[in-house]
Amino acid sequence: ASLGLIEGVTTNPSLISKEKKPFKEIILEICKIVDGPISAEVTCSDYKGMIEEALKLSDIHKNIVIKVPITKDGLKAVKSLSEQGVKTNVTLIFSATQALLAAKAGASYVSPFVGRLDDISTDGMNLVAEIQQIYRNYFFETEVIIASIRHPIHVLQAAMMGADIATVPYDVLMKLIKHPLTDIGIEKFMCDWKKVEHKEI
Repeated sequence: ASLGLIEGVTTNPSLISKEKKPFKEIILEICKIVDGPISAEVTCSDYKGMIEEALKLSDIHKNIVIKVPITKDGLKAVKSLSEQGVKTNVTLIFSATQALLAAKAGASYVSPFVGRLDDISTDGMNLVAEIQQIYRNYFFETEVIIASIRHPIHVLQAAMMGADIATVPYDVLMKLIKHPLTDIGIEKFMCDWKKVEHKEI
């Protein structure tokens, strides 16, 4: 957050399980650090359970976005939550038609998992292009969050396609900063700087 690059955070049960802390405590910690949308995922699979859990999560902080899987009950929950003014992020999107249904249900965001598609020899970024085209065709306001990013090329492609948001892992973020020619340039400048006799500012 100190770099000024993080405008929101997405979480999921797998990431939360690694922290060894109470779920609510983790979410509150994130909300204190990042002043932006924080996606917190429901773990119930039925409509009623999703709604109950979602309303409890949304009470934690004003920036909470409810993350819901793309299922029949999930879409029903998204419709209900959107009507109540609760923001939602429909996750585990692997097809453009799933993204279409999520937008129709009133989702604030959809999260296509590009890396997982690449893992099975499918072009994940092609899915993003399809979703973007559909949303432009019908003027949907649902924003696209590129998820399951594996490397800097995913970030570049997402930006060139005009994706709204990218969930970038820390190691990928650090790779975006680095470039061998930058390192060579800094080394050359510092070497030349040593030759300057009067360095006072």
